[in-house]
Amino acid sequence: MKKTYLFLALLFGYFSASNAQTNNIILGRPTDTTITASVMFDQSAQFYLQYGTVSGNYTNTTPVTNAVANTPDEIELKNLLPNTRYYYKMQYKLPSATNYTATTEYNFITKRSAGSSFVFTVEADEHLYDIKGVKSLYQLTLNQEAAAKPDFMLSLGDIFGDDHYPFTITSGELDTLHRDYRPFLGSICHSIPFYVCLGNHEGEMDYYYNLNAGNNLCVMGTKWRKHYYPNPYPNAFYSGNTNYEPYNIGYPENYYAWKWGDALFVVLDAYRDQCDTSAKPTNWNWTLGYPQYSWLKTTLETNTAKYKFVFAHHIRGQGRGGIEEAKLFEWGGVQGANGNNTFAVNRPGWSKPIHQLFKDNGVTIFFQGHDHLFAKEDLDGVVYQEVPMPSDSTYNLGYIANGAAYVTNAMNGSGHIRVTVNPNCVKVDYVKSYLPADTLSGIHHNGEIGYTYTLGNCLVTDVNEIKPNENIKIYPNPVSDKLYCETNVSEQIKNIFLFNGLGECVKQTTNKIINVSELINGLYIVKVLTNKGSSTKKIMVSH
Repeated sequence: MKKTYLFLALLFGYFSASNAQTNNIILGRPTDTTITASVMFDQSAQFYLQYGTVSGNYTNTTPVTNAVANTPDEIELKNLLPNTRYYYKMQYKLPSATNYTATTEYNFITKRSAGSSFVFTVEADEHLYDIKGVKSLYQLTLNQEAAAKPDFMLSLGDIFGDDHYPFTITSGELDTLHRDYRPFLGSICHSIPFYVCLGNHEGEMDYYYNLNAGNNLCVMGTKWRKHYYPNPYPNAFYSGNTNYEPYNIGYPENYYAWKWGDALFVVLDAYRDQCDTSAKPTNWNWTLGYPQYSWLKTTLETNTAKYKFVFAHHIRGQGRGGIEEAKLFEWGGVQGANGNNTFAVNRPGWSKPIHQLFKDNGVTIFFQGHDHLFAKEDLDGVVYQEVPMPSDSTYNLGYIANGAAYVTNAMNGSGHIRVTVNPNCVKVDYVKSYLPADTLSGIHHNGEIGYTYTLGNCLVTDVNEIKPNENIKIYPNPVSDKLYCETNVSEQIKNIFLFNGLGECVKQTTNKIINVSELINGLYIVKVLTNKGSSTKKIMVSH
């Protein structure tokens, strides 16, 4: 059975030979002053990174690193400036080469300051390790995410797998399952930091951790995941799990939180840290565990961020659905169909159910995966957002199996969630992906928006206050194709934003020539931020 399963993975073209790269870079752990670059080659090599705050001008260089084939090196860039975009290249030399070769230029941004606008993306349940996930469609989804130029992206688990053979899977097989995602993520994560949220199929759960003293699925999977993907651990920027684990694990990097712009981000682990007493715990047998619950409570109560986003693979780990599931047991306090609230009896000493924590502390959106579809539901002012698969070529797996578990706004399809955070508004888009053959009819296209909603006061933003600046020229007006922005020599453009009539940011760039050909006709506001201030101007797009 096990060999058959691995054969199917080969048959469906998962393994990286068909997506070969000499090297790949995955960024992680961005802070206000640092970022980590995980660099891996498929052969031995020497490399170093050059970086700076101006495109093409690299004022900093890391020491030369001697890379071992298929073994990532983590390079931490330090002493960075907050709220600053950095540009970098990697110079590398393979054994057969005499001179160094440069990659194309990549970029990233450090922690946004309060009042900033930014984008992040969320995907879930890639499942490339089994026949549910199709790698070519997944690559199209990654391309769509990259097109939005997000500050970072999150995956909500069931990425690497596989717990289908939890007692016989080997460390070598887990190494392969984790390593072979690198070419896919490396295609965009050289410029988009990547965060991992654990799913049930990662197998990193207490039930396995407590078996066979260090030689088990949980321990092996954790070590390979940390080996290839730099997730946050507790420090001056990130809070999280401070339990330093044995078996050469160290910090498990499984739950963590950080502040970015006006938003708090909280990633939970529904499977580890006193969570699971069996492979599939149900009802009151499932728990976040008191240490993680206490950390979550403190994190939400002590942070005054305007927006609070919480992420987990799923409510209570193994169930199906959104707000109906959120009312039950540890998450909602209710015993079940009888409607009795028995939280105090089943969680003595705990102050309140998880959903009540969300409600009382102003959680904006809870993002979850596991069910393989899109759904948006609301409970007590908290949005419960189910994230679709990015790689389901049938576009219906989750909807057929789990759509009935949702009360409102359940949809089929494949793709990701794009979130735009503005000072006065959050905009959420379900961005859909299609294989080329499924777009020939013209009914669907890659990047189409399957569903969109906004939270906050999207009709009132600071761009409505027009602030002209004679030193900045924006033309032509009306515009049909390219919009030009000119400044005098003393002013340097830091950012340009285009807002539609709802006050939603539809484009963000640092380029003085802005392509508006894809925008619909209508009135827009252009806001230009420079080293000396800002200027806003109304323009009309007319094709």
